[in-house]
Amino acid sequence: MPDNAGDVGRPATKADSGGGGRRWGRSLILFLSVLAAVAVIWAMQALLPVPWAVALLDVRQTTFPFTVQTVQWVVFFLGLGELLVRAREAAAERAQLRQGYLPEDETTVLQAPDLRRIYARAREVRTPGATGEKRFLPRLIHRVVIQFQTSKSVDQANALLNSSLELYLHEIDLRYTLIRYVIWAIPALGFLGTVLGIALALDYAGNADMQDPQFLHNLTERLAVAFNTTLVALCMSTVLVLVQHIVQAREERALNESGQYCLDNLINRLFED
Repeated sequence: MPDNAGDVGRPATKADSGGGGRRWGRSLILFLSVLAAVAVIWAMQALLPVPWAVALLDVRQTTFPFTVQTVQWVVFFLGLGELLVRAREAAAERAQLRQGYLPEDETTVLQAPDLRRIYARAREVRTPGATGEKRFLPRLIHRVVIQFQTSKSVDQANALLNSSLELYLHEIDLRYTLIRYVIWAIPALGFLGTVLGIALALDYAGNADMQDPQFLHNLTERLAVAFNTTLVALCMSTVLVLVQHIVQAREERALNESGQYCLDNLINRLFED
């Protein structure tokens, strides 16, 4: 057995389990996202020309800063914050591949003593992901080693690896439930703002003097502001959908690489007595 096979059993260090760097809590990131939304709203209200500020924030509304558009901006930044959490989780999952849980040379064959050391090291990983579960790679190693020690069958260990990858893929998909709701909620808010704006415009038309030269101008301006809520919502949803697909692809790629790592360096090295 090559010398590096024994190294896989070394105790896990803080860097091993932490995935690198000081970790922020999910709640903190979401709170900072709300603060960022407030700062952006204030900056747009102060710096943008009035027509743009009206379109993006509805600053002429008597309830400003509590308008449909400002609520949309807060929800939009909450979605970006949640996607930032998921992007950090994807990076932490990929960082596990650099921790050297398994031998990566061309000659090592894993036997019972080696599997015990690998299993012990994987169990020492303390830092969980945002969901409270351990990272995918240590969990895969746990399952495969236990299955092989129980059944002494490489085929059954490989089958368990495949089924675990399918379960973890579904787990990743469930983690994006909140993001999908935010992407749905923003256009819903935009449509609600449009309906509300049309209702207010009709109320104005019913009470205004139709002989007023400014009547048609004021009415169309109110209708334009009403439709701007839907326009802003569609732009926000387009951005969130793009970022979601990029981040989710990275997280799924990290899972696929973990599965490939286990297949190459664990399953294919098992010695079936």
